[in-house]
Amino acid sequence: MKTLGVLLLLAVAAAAVPMPAGAVERWYSNGIYPRIQSMMTTATNHIPIALLDVAAAILIAVGLVWFVRRARSIGAPRALLRGGVCVVSCAAGLYLLFLGLWGLNYRRVPLERKLDYEHSRVTRDAAMALANTAADFMNRGYPAAHAVTTNLRSLEAPFAEVQRALGAQRDAVPGVPKRSVLTWYFRRGAIDGMTDPFFLEIIVNPEVLDIERPFVVAHEWGHLAGWARESEASLVGWTTCMEGDETAQYSGWLSLFLHLRGDVTSESLARIDRALAAGPRADLAAISARLAAGQPAIQRASWGAYDQFLKANRVAEGVRSYDEVVTLVIGTQLEASTPQIR
Repeated sequence: MKTLGVLLLLAVAAAAVPMPAGAVERWYSNGIYPRIQSMMTTATNHIPIALLDVAAAILIAVGLVWFVRRARSIGAPRALLRGGVCVVSCAAGLYLLFLGLWGLNYRRVPLERKLDYEHSRVTRDAAMALANTAADFMNRGYPAAHAVTTNLRSLEAPFAEVQRALGAQRDAVPGVPKRSVLTWYFRRGAIDGMTDPFFLEIIVNPEVLDIERPFVVAHEWGHLAGWARESEASLVGWTTCMEGDETAQYSGWLSLFLHLRGDVTSESLARIDRALAAGPRADLAAISARLAAGQPAIQRASWGAYDQFLKANRVAEGVRSYDEVVTLVIGTQLEASTPQIR
């Protein structure tokens, strides 16, 4: 019980006590964390399976064995009570581990404060202009993008350049995309990928289309680099793709176009959709079909849980923060400096 009390006290304090963003940025996000990430991801890249799966299986197995033995010696009711205490202690310990290994990145200085960002640039007209730009790039880039599949290793150099441009003092190690035994859940929950905050590896839904994969992977690399907020990881992923090959650029514009669809009027959206060539329209339809194949109940539950997780980690927008990448792109006028599709 004493251990439980200490762990709970530490976990509550870690969750509730304010931390200066500048100190977190300096000492953790640009200090301790990059060293942790370099060591952890370098090691986990050599292991072909998702260590998160292994750890979860071991934890469940140990818990079941412990409960069975306790139930035999002291009875099931008392074993359940003690098991509940152990679960709470374990949850508190895992939360502290989560913060130390990755989670404190939620409390760093927001990226917009370090960019040439002006909120006054974020207007409906600017969103419309960016949507038209995305549609134009997609129309012109479709043939070349579908001619080859991006070698993800080719994105490593652009990823490093983007990190330095955003003020990183040490390059993050790109993660090797892995599969998980939870693939069935990813499919049904419409989840494209995730970053494991304990082993600092990335897991990608194998049903993600080839044309989506460059952006999905680059987005998860953004998380590995310490940008925990979804909008910031998407900005890192999008900018990385813009410096990649034709397929990567198309993948980046395709993803951004999907986020932009909610930022223009229905009349404007219909006009843009009509201007899309058959190729990009087919890609959008394929993505829509992939997402529609999921289970609505599982999707609502998974995204609802993730929404609460983000809000608990001081991301007030919750899952709406995914679409905030549009605000970052427009507010910093990044589209003006992106390379043309070759």
